[in-house]
Amino acid sequence: MVSSKPDLDQAVAAALAEDLGDRNLDVTTASVVDSNLMGEAVVVARKPGVVSGSDAAARVFDMVRPRCDYVALVPDGTRVKAGDAVAKLSGPLSAILIGERTALNFLQRMSGIATLTRSYADALAPFPAVALLDTRKTTPGLRFLERAAVRAGGGHNHRDGLWDAVLIKDNHVAAAGGVTEAVARARSATMPVEVEVETLEQLAEALDSGAEIVLLDNMPVELMRRAVEITAGRAKLEASGGMTVEGAVAAAKAGVDRISVGALTHSAPALDLSLEVTRTWR
Repeated sequence: MVSSKPDLDQAVAAALAEDLGDRNLDVTTASVVDSNLMGEAVVVARKPGVVSGSDAAARVFDMVRPRCDYVALVPDGTRVKAGDAVAKLSGPLSAILIGERTALNFLQRMSGIATLTRSYADALAPFPAVALLDTRKTTPGLRFLERAAVRAGGGHNHRDGLWDAVLIKDNHVAAAGGVTEAVARARSATMPVEVEVETLEQLAEALDSGAEIVLLDNMPVELMRRAVEITAGRAKLEASGGMTVEGAVAAAKAGVDRISVGALTHSAPALDLSLEVTRTWR
């Protein structure tokens, strides 16, 4: 489920406004389709994947005028095969056609994220103690939906934004004059501190400073293994930076506690879904 109805309404309203423009009009449907014509349709998966975004798609058809009914046939997080029906619609055909692309944009985007996340989660299944995390590399305004898609795919969310967790990055370290000083200053936030390091020397400094989580940024697997040995449970270790599925598995084998993957949200290909009208009547 998404975070809140107001957030969802705002995102859907903005997407519809983008498509319908200042005139709030689908000129093609208004010109071609009889306003009294009713219809039924199904959303079908063209490729195998994992479904997400159903709340957003349903809200599209609640908000179009005239409205129509959208019923999800499978819950978010469900694996589907090519040819499987994902949802069904019924109501004025004009409403189905007006909302079609906006709803599919949400569904395809979020299902693509869930599908990619599931591929990582499946690969990491032999390492149940390792958490697969997303990052803040999300589409502006759609983070709450994309984070829900990561959860639907079997991943976990890292932090909501800049406001709810301390994560000291390399630029913060440079600004503070070093890892030790950056961690000391971050204590004023009264939150657990995570600090990004690139070398074993920085790791030792972070551990001596009492950082609760250390992010190993673009660290080769050999160094990750050494980092795990040096840390010896004194802090959680998170691997990050260009994580492919194979790289994530290698990091898990090295013994890290968490793996964050920006690609889950910034590089997921959309899942191929289509809407097909199955019946019309007056």
